[in-house]
This record gives sequence, structure tokens and C-alpha cells, in this order.
Amino acid sequence: MSPAGCSHVNGFKVDNWKQNLRVIYQCFVWSGSAETRKRKAKSCICHMCGAHLNRLHSCLHCVFFGCFSKKHIHEHAKNKRHNLAIDLLHGGIYCFVCQDYIYDKDMEQIAKEEQRKAWKLQGIGEKYSMWEPTKRELELLRHNPKRRKITANCTIGLRGLINLGNTCFMNCIVQALTHTPLLRDFFLSDRHKCEMQSNSCLVCEMSQLFQEFYSGHRSPHIPFRLLHLVWTHARHLAGYEQQDAHEFLIAALDVLHRHCKGDDNGKKANNPNHCNCIIDQIFTGGLQSDVTCQVCHGVSTTIDPFWDISLDLPGSSTPFWPLSPGSDGSVVNGDSHPSGATTLTDCLRRFTRPEHLGSSAKIKCSGCHSYQESTKQLTMKRLPIVACFHLKVRAELLLSVLIFQHPLNVFVCFSAV
Repeated sequence: MSPAGCSHVNGFKVDNWKQNLRVIYQCFVWSGSAETRKRKAKSCICHMCGAHLNRLHSCLHCVFFGCFSKKHIHEHAKNKRHNLAIDLLHGGIYCFVCQDYIYDKDMEQIAKEEQRKAWKLQGIGEKYSMWEPTKRELELLRHNPKRRKITANCTIGLRGLINLGNTCFMNCIVQALTHTPLLRDFFLSDRHKCEMQSNSCLVCEMSQLFQEFYSGHRSPHIPFRLLHLVWTHARHLAGYEQQDAHEFLIAALDVLHRHCKGDDNGKKANNPNHCNCIIDQIFTGGLQSDVTCQVCHGVSTTIDPFWDISLDLPGSSTPFWPLSPGSDGSVVNGDSHPSGATTLTDCLRRFTRPEHLGSSAKIKCSGCHSYQESTKQLTMKRLPIVACFHLKVRAELLLSVLIFQHPLNVFVCFSAV
């Protein structure tokens, strides 16, 4: 798709296309009323396989629902030459000619308007959304043309941090968090509603920190208030000795999560294990554990929330290679790598491979009603928006980096074992 946008939407923009698109969003995507939700549950099934899931999409040119995962909507688009379809879960528009989800200003505006209407009908107010200027703010901006502009060489958001003794472990995590896009948008749009004392809330301090980072000042920032609050709420990190960056990250997320409970989205979570605060929305995933009995092959499945995944690297305390019998290490996952090179995919492949628990770790099988040997396999049931991986390796140097890898943001902490 060109920078100017998708040209194939012009074939859809005829006659009453706006009204037709609104009806699709109202009835089959956002479904604000109970009646439309029932209609969506009954009507939105794949016309080829009858499934409700598998990323269901609706053709924008005719009445057809098809699975995206099983390519049924792709077959329909090819046979009928209907180039556009809409994701019935997230509302994104997909172009089969561009082979990508597309952005169109007019369509995006309709999607936002209908989403707000649906939220209002459901009585849940307005969920987290990116800040947009009001008409009054736009008017003020027009009358004040001398304002800061974002250019290719702009340094807004790039700011150093003073090391307060041995706080490099904290500084590297702060730098990573302040450049996480969704977290940045949340704090810069002033979405936090504090119900604590302002001088004891870590979320308020993070909000102030984001303001400092994106203020345009070039002098290094001194995060002494942040350090004091971390010491107050995570006492195991108190003191001037060097700490582990990964441990600081988990402690910071835990405190932010607890202090976000006062926000609107946090209040709506009836189950404390399924909070909907901004921290859980961005960083929480679902780790699935499948234990299979070796006698009756019955499977016991549990799903637990996670903020990070600990992965072993070659040279750590646990054996790593080979991943598969006969592997020479020269070709990994279809790509050529130097002998002994390890990729993140290799670590994840090892993490998710089945593990035989052995006779010393028998479990009581619900099918056999007796203790049996079993195998255990971990998989990621639900990926978070930003995935945090803790890489365990023997090293004297502790590093922490943030890697953006579309479509998943990956946060990686290295630490010695």
C-alpha cells in the first residue's frame, strides 16, 4: 500500500456507502445493544465452514462472512473480486489487493463514532482511547501557529537520566517504559484518575516522568522521587546496591498495577485476576499449561496470567542444544545462521516443547484416578501487546533492551544466573 493510502476503497465509496458501513459496525462489529449482540451471535458464522471463531471477516460488497485464518474470506474475495472485508472483532478494514489492513480517514471516523455509541449503549462510558484535540483546542491551535513541531530530527522524548549511585538497572527500565507507545499515549493523555495521596502514588509519578521526558528539555532528568517511591512500595529493592533490571521491571509493573486500581477500567474488573487497567491491557498475557497422561492421554489444561517469560540461552544452567535430533545448527527455522547462533524463536521453541515429567513427578490423573507419568507443554494462549522476555545467561554484565518487532513489541531483559 502506498503512503497515500489504499486506492481500492474508491470502488466501495458509492451511493449510500457511509450508511451501509455504519449498519455493519452497529450490527456486526461493536453491537452496542443486547438485540444487536444476539443478532451477531446468531448471524456471524463462516458461510463455508460454519465456525464462529477463526478471525471472522465480513465482505463489504455483499452479505458474506468468512474465516480469515482458514482463508475462506480470501477465496470469496478471489472468486467474486470483492477486494474489501471488515474484521468483526476489531473493526479493521482489510484489502485483498494490498494484502494488508488499510487506513482511510472517512472509514476510521465512522468506526470511532459507532464505537462510542456502542460504549454509551452498554453503559460503560468511554474506554481507553488515544487523545484527540477538541474543537476548542483545534481553534486555539489555529490562533497560535508558533508551536513545537515534530520533525525527522526531533529529539522530544529523548532525555538522559542521572545515575543515583547504582541505579542503572532502574534507568534502563524507565527508558524502555517511557518509549512504549501505548503507555506513552496513556500518560500523556492524562487518563489516570488517582484516589491515593499524590505523593505516594507511583502512577502519578510515572505520569510526571512522561511529562518531563516529552517536555523538550535536553538536560538530564533526576528521577529521585521515582526511586523513593520504588523503595517505599518494593522494600526488597531499597538501598544503594546494584539490583537486577528484570526484578525491578516486575516490581514496577506490580506497583503500577496496584495503584491503577482507582482508574475507571481497573474498577470494572470484578475478578481481581482479570484486571483491565492499562498495565494489564499492555503487558498481561495468558500462559497455557497442558499436562497429558501417558496412559489414557487425558489432557489437563490451566491458563495463568503472565507479565514475563523466562527463557534459557546456551551457556545457562540448563542444557539447551540440540533442539531437534540431527540438527547441525547451520539452518535455524528456515534461516541461515552462524554455527552456534541462537534466535529468540529458538528460545521460544525450546520453551514450548513437550517435557516428560518422569516417574519422580507423577500426577493424579482425573481419568485414570491414579498417579501416572505425564508430559507437560507450555504455550502462550494469549499474547500481550508488549511481551517481556527474561533471557537467562551466564554473564558478568546485566543488560536491558527494548526491541520493537512488528506486530509484537518485545521487551527483553538479560540477567546472569
